[in-house]
Amino acid sequence: MVTIKNEIKTSGKSLMKNKMCEVTLKPSRGGGIRIFSKGAEIPFTVCIENLYSTDHCVTLCSKEQRTLLGDYKYKVMLCEHFIAACAICGIDELDVYLTETEMPIFDGSSKVWVELFKQAGIDGKNKDTYTVSEPVYYLNGKTSLVILPDRENRITYAVNYDHPDLKNKWVTLNPDNLQEIIEARTFGFYKDLKKYQALGFAKGVTIDNTVGLKDIGYTTELRSELEPIKHKILDLIGDLYLTGVSPLNLRAQILVKEAGHAVHTKVAQILKSKLVKI
Repeated sequence: MVTIKNEIKTSGKSLMKNKMCEVTLKPSRGGGIRIFSKGAEIPFTVCIENLYSTDHCVTLCSKEQRTLLGDYKYKVMLCEHFIAACAICGIDELDVYLTETEMPIFDGSSKVWVELFKQAGIDGKNKDTYTVSEPVYYLNGKTSLVILPDRENRITYAVNYDHPDLKNKWVTLNPDNLQEIIEARTFGFYKDLKKYQALGFAKGVTIDNTVGLKDIGYTTELRSELEPIKHKILDLIGDLYLTGVSPLNLRAQILVKEAGHAVHTKVAQILKSKLVKI
């Protein structure tokens, strides 16, 4: 089991609602990664069973809270970058206290979360590795996600977006580009921003936390080549970690094309029953 050595606090604004959220991270043993949403006395565990929504971002809420409260008061939005950082750092035990119902966006990547974990100190080791008992497939039109048993871990993500730099391009995760994937920021088409804001979303978008895709170029300088595709890999890592097993500890080929949170999490639901400890 892996947790942090010391309690640590931080704060930041949220991407969807643009509200300030204070976060307290505490070492924990035996309860998994648990989130105490604003005002909640009972936490929920980060797991695929507690997935509430993938509209615009990953939102979690416990089944018990849904049944008892009905209004989903204690749900938490934008969990994916935090969960990805947990997967990358190997953390599987942690208590998280929030003063709002949405995680801070910080710089739009997992960079700040990873730095916070390292600052607090990482306690414990988990060298368990897994594979899949049989291939896992999701195929739907232009979208596909395939997981095949293998001797090593390999994640490749392909996109074909309506942008000159992102047509028929792909990125494969490797030790040399892992830091670039950690630092890859969320993105979206700049032309859609006002529409989403009119619907009450993306109110906290800035050029510092989001890469806007313009007809030609971007609203900000990229941190690395093909940064938007690297962010898709980051999202995938967080979404698949909802199974309880980090995809970085999975001896498998993971091949993805034109997917998103909805597909990632659908596959996570299938994948959980196919995981085999080596």
